[in-house]
Amino acid sequence: MPASPAPSSHPTIVWLRRDLRLCNQPAFAEAAGKGPVIPVYVLDDEAARHHAMGGASRWWLHHSLDSLDKALRAKGSRLILRKGRSETVLASLAEETGAREIHAVHHYEPWWRNAEKAVAKAVTLRLHHGNYLAPPGSITTGAGTPFKIYTPFWRAMREHMPPPQPHDPPAKLDAPAHWPKSDTLDDWKLLPSKPDWAGGMKKTWQPGEAGAAKHLDAFVEEASRYEAQRNLPSVDGSSMLSPHLHFGEISPAQVWHAVADEGGSVNTFLGEVAWRDYAQNVILQFPDYATRSARDPFGAFPWRTGQAADADLQAWQQGRTGYPIVDAGMRQLWATGWMHNRVRMIAASFLIKHLLIDWREGERWFWDTLVDADYGSNAVNWQWVTGSGIDANMFPRIMAPLSQSEKFDAAGYIREWVPELAKLSDAEIHDPSDMFRPKNYPPKLIDHREARERALAAWRTAKGG
Repeated sequence: MPASPAPSSHPTIVWLRRDLRLCNQPAFAEAAGKGPVIPVYVLDDEAARHHAMGGASRWWLHHSLDSLDKALRAKGSRLILRKGRSETVLASLAEETGAREIHAVHHYEPWWRNAEKAVAKAVTLRLHHGNYLAPPGSITTGAGTPFKIYTPFWRAMREHMPPPQPHDPPAKLDAPAHWPKSDTLDDWKLLPSKPDWAGGMKKTWQPGEAGAAKHLDAFVEEASRYEAQRNLPSVDGSSMLSPHLHFGEISPAQVWHAVADEGGSVNTFLGEVAWRDYAQNVILQFPDYATRSARDPFGAFPWRTGQAADADLQAWQQGRTGYPIVDAGMRQLWATGWMHNRVRMIAASFLIKHLLIDWREGERWFWDTLVDADYGSNAVNWQWVTGSGIDANMFPRIMAPLSQSEKFDAAGYIREWVPELAKLSDAEIHDPSDMFRPKNYPPKLIDHREARERALAAWRTAKGG
């Protein structure tokens, strides 16, 4: 057997983005055997432009980076923080430290793909797969073309599963002879202060690899009952792993291998994990998916604009629509940075089809307020609800939020997030009549039947009918 190559005295840079973990992190695994390692996170708002991280994501990022730095210091390393264009910062850091290689995990948002190309022109860049179950673009049809529809994509993907077994974190990370200068997290002012609106998020979440592991351990006990519980907001059988997966504090391979043998309806959950992969495959094909409707009729759709529409959008954002299930979801989002998945669909459908407000307004609001705001998943989900996506619900299929609330037994959920209605009975709370509707709870912005008729008329106009 040939001898292993001697470690280099030149440090290796590990460029971090949405891969903030040590376990099953291929860039760290590769760099650890090469000699000294310099982990660096670059806050690059310029590359993403209008999709720079929103407020909730920045709150999460602060705490996730703090957690990762503590984990690195336990291994004799530390996290270097720099701000600016990725290619400029990394080229400068490589020259400053004598690093000859940068290792990183592939990312598929259009701005990161552009940044990877720019970095590779300046310094040797080694990219690794590790944020998805399979490398985006690798699951193709028999003709070798990308899938556009989720169901056949998932069917084909199952042929490539399970993903490789996760590997342990490096036993140690060698430090360079001299550490380069670093910003501090406080320098970046990622946390809200005037006012500090993150109190509910602090109570709900523990960002970082340890927090991800706790949520996974808790979910393993419930994974077999996922199908029965996931649509019930008052029970909430969600894994709560979405922000941890988004920031790469845990890999989807770790999640897969932890739950795959739990039986019951765990395959339904694994299909939801695969939806993340599907969304990345979509944005790989359509980089502007978050800003452009994929289907032709929506280019001429008569979305409402003007003062009345702006007021309705604000009422939706604030959870003041007069529809309890919608308002509960929007208030949960504002308080915790997260919303139950079934309620996300109801709230999104309400904005699009009841209020006739452009889906991109909703995408932007979720981008700013969700701690799991993911470019691919957010865009794919909004276009699915709208009916404008390459794989989507039909626009004329209009969710009835009041009956959805009753069907999925959301009474307890509404009582938690809309306290004005907490004293109403289960029979009244989903759609309070004038007799029982409290004075401090707003009337409906629009009646469901009227909204449905208006939406279908708009659809006919968009199709030229």
